[in-house]
Amino acid sequence: MSAERAQFGGRLCICVGAGGVGKTTVAAAIACLRASQGERVAVVTIDPAPRLAQALGLDELSGEPRRVPGAGELWAMRLDPKRTLDELIASLAPNDQARERALSNRIYRELSGAVAGSQEFSAVAKLYELNRDGGFDAIVLDTPPSRNALDFLDAPARLTHFFEGRALRLLLAQGSLATRAASRAGAPLLGLLGRLTGAGVLREITAFFTAIAGMVDALAERAAAVQALLRDPATGFVLVTSPKREAVEEAIAFAEELRRAHLTLAALVVNRVHGLEAVAAERSALEALLGARLAGLVAAQSRELEALGAADLAALERLREAFGGLEPVLIPDLGDEIEDLDGLARIGRYLERSPNGTSPSAAQ
Repeated sequence: MSAERAQFGGRLCICVGAGGVGKTTVAAAIACLRASQGERVAVVTIDPAPRLAQALGLDELSGEPRRVPGAGELWAMRLDPKRTLDELIASLAPNDQARERALSNRIYRELSGAVAGSQEFSAVAKLYELNRDGGFDAIVLDTPPSRNALDFLDAPARLTHFFEGRALRLLLAQGSLATRAASRAGAPLLGLLGRLTGAGVLREITAFFTAIAGMVDALAERAAAVQALLRDPATGFVLVTSPKREAVEEAIAFAEELRRAHLTLAALVVNRVHGLEAVAAERSALEALLGARLAGLVAAQSRELEALGAADLAALERLREAFGGLEPVLIPDLGDEIEDLDGLARIGRYLERSPNGTSPSAAQ
């Protein structure tokens, strides 16, 4: 396996990082690069913003994989966490009646968006299904900005604790008991709750716990399987940052979170680096070519770029010190937004460069 395949290989490649560093573009470029190498690849986002679709030159993405024209076996999709959770509940329900009771329950509809981590869990659970089905050689995931990505990574464990918690088990055990008690005219506590919340809401709560009682063990097992997938050796995390100070410090903190969670950091990508392609020119040569006024403007711009390059160089040294032996993969500041496959291929050529700065290899 080549160096670039080792960094960006693996069956599941998860791109993480701060907002505004070009993470979506890097994820799309990795997916395009692997598709160009003959793999069948799915690139997936859980961000409702259209950035991934725009980077691939598409109008929109849906919850089903859509093939990207002109990119080999590259497919793209946007996960709808609510829909994904509904599909998960439907697949784990013991029968049709249980499925309909759960999905139509008003409390479930509220909790499916409110329970901490439920939407993030449903998204990574979809990745588990895509991985298990085996329809793709590789899956590249574009995650939310790093603070939300931490929620995403923690979600399987949180949901496992929720499903296995004593409070939930007690509520499930008391579900039928509460139903019987509510039918007694003299139940003062439940009568008070009925007046405060409405008898209909109380019935919905009881019905909710009754509906999910047969699914709790299956949901807990799925949460544990999803958690295991994130720690699988075939799953690699690609941390994307920029040379800006805030992004650098956030990347260092996020890498520490990955280490604490025993997750594999496969690559560090530093995007929008200044000075990688700077061309020095003498002022006299510029004046002869452009005239004094334009040469002065170009020289001023060149000095500004040199200052940015020096600051970026210091940021890279900070990252090298923090990340030890993991040499960053550098992508220069290319100016314009990347909105087509040619732009992604251009970034892919930098991703193919080995970290020691050698030239891009030929496309495979």
